[in-house]
Amino acid sequence: MIYSLQHIATIIQAQTKPVDNREVQYLLTDSRKLIFPDTTLFFAISGPRRNGHTFIAELYDRGLRSFVVQSSFNEAATYPDASFLIVKDVLKALQQLAAFHRSQFHIPVIGITGSNGKTIVKEWLYQLLNADQQIVRSPRSYNSQIGVPLSVWQLQSMHTLAIFEAGISEPGEMDMLQQIIQPTIGIWTNLGAAHNEGFSSEREKALEKAKLFKEADLLIFYRDGLAPHC
Repeated sequence: MIYSLQHIATIIQAQTKPVDNREVQYLLTDSRKLIFPDTTLFFAISGPRRNGHTFIAELYDRGLRSFVVQSSFNEAATYPDASFLIVKDVLKALQQLAAFHRSQFHIPVIGITGSNGKTIVKEWLYQLLNADQQIVRSPRSYNSQIGVPLSVWQLQSMHTLAIFEAGISEPGEMDMLQQIIQPTIGIWTNLGAAHNEGFSSEREKALEKAKLFKEADLLIFYRDGLAPHC
């Protein structure tokens, strides 16, 4: 599925400065991974360790012309051939676009969470099922607030099954991942000590992880590993 920049601007409710009707196939958050500048849209995400806006000049010099930036960015005139989609929160715009994309598909989607074992379970399932299904799955351990949207963006009309991981480190993170993955089948590997520092108790962490499955038709979990905390 290919989107135009204008369509994406509507989905993420962005202001435009200006925007042509070029097609977008690839989403980029890491400037080092640019391959196809003509059909790539860069999300200038700002975090505690880097500001994605500082890479716009480099990407522009490498041929990229489509950017999602935050409302405080005021250098658009410096890049006369570029299109800018301007939003309040670039990360949320990426997540919103991925959630919309996921909603266009009506196939079984397996969502996996747990304190550990997510990636190996995902790969086991892929090895078991790929002979009979066209599967899209999270690359490596793409299970974060950025990794999940990039994983879900890979969904295409050829796919008959999707397998995505979801990882969290603090309260409030799973709601958005659930909206992006929208799993129909859930797998909860276990509840261990990982990321305990982000939660007031193991019960709080368990309840946060459980949000991934609130609309799933089926949940598979290890009962003895979760019962004391839920």
